[in-house]
Amino acid sequence: MPDSFDLSSVSAALTGTAFAHNLQHFPSVGSTNVLALEAAQSGAAHGSVWVADEQTAGRGRSDHRWHSPAGDGLYVSVLLRPQMALVDALWLSLATALAMQAAIATVTSLAPDIRWPNDLLIGTRKCGGILVETSAVASQSDTPAMLRYVVVGVGINMNHQSFPGELEGLATSLRRETGKPWPREQILIEFLRALDKEIALLTAELHGTSTQAGLLERFAAASSWIRGKRVSVDEAGGYTGVTDGLDARGFLRVAGDDGMLHTVLSGGVRAQ
Repeated sequence: MPDSFDLSSVSAALTGTAFAHNLQHFPSVGSTNVLALEAAQSGAAHGSVWVADEQTAGRGRSDHRWHSPAGDGLYVSVLLRPQMALVDALWLSLATALAMQAAIATVTSLAPDIRWPNDLLIGTRKCGGILVETSAVASQSDTPAMLRYVVVGVGINMNHQSFPGELEGLATSLRRETGKPWPREQILIEFLRALDKEIALLTAELHGTSTQAGLLERFAAASSWIRGKRVSVDEAGGYTGVTDGLDARGFLRVAGDDGMLHTVLSGGVRAQ
């Protein structure tokens, strides 16, 4: 039987964060992100959290499905209402990836890598992913468009012992990597604690009050994919090259084999 969530214990462990006392748990849903988006449109509060044992229509980036069997993974969506410009929305994905990485490392001592911008890998196989969906207030004159709300969806493969055939060589789980099951509640708590910290750091950085290393610097230090990685990219007709750091907005740069310096905006990046 899958381990269960004690929401009162989770809330107590999250005291002092934006997520305490704002959690909802469901045995089965279509998609936690869909629930969060619907609630956001109805005025749900910043820091609201939806977690499910199973998703029957879990989603990843680019309309990919997220394999979400009952009890095997952590499937959670978070509603944020940050005071941020739409142009900075990518930073939320990078911050969430850092929070996921920290949570897994804290609980399991594994050291997952981050494939820009939103996949966690152990070795060459994916163990976690992020889907960020936004709504913005239209810009007026010289004022940039501002985020109205952001839904951050996270899936972590925790206790999967097998995957469908098409995923078998691409995916892994924390259980597969360590040989033992892990409590989803513990990972949930550590993820939300880390995310709360990352959002606070990001907010301070955007307002010029941070004394910490910047998000882009910390992300580059946490990911082997940011510089010197030979990759293929499936946008702009497809190209290959070597990663060459992040630009000021957080987009990945690739020194292409065609002699051009490309900026990856939305395409999938894979090791070549």
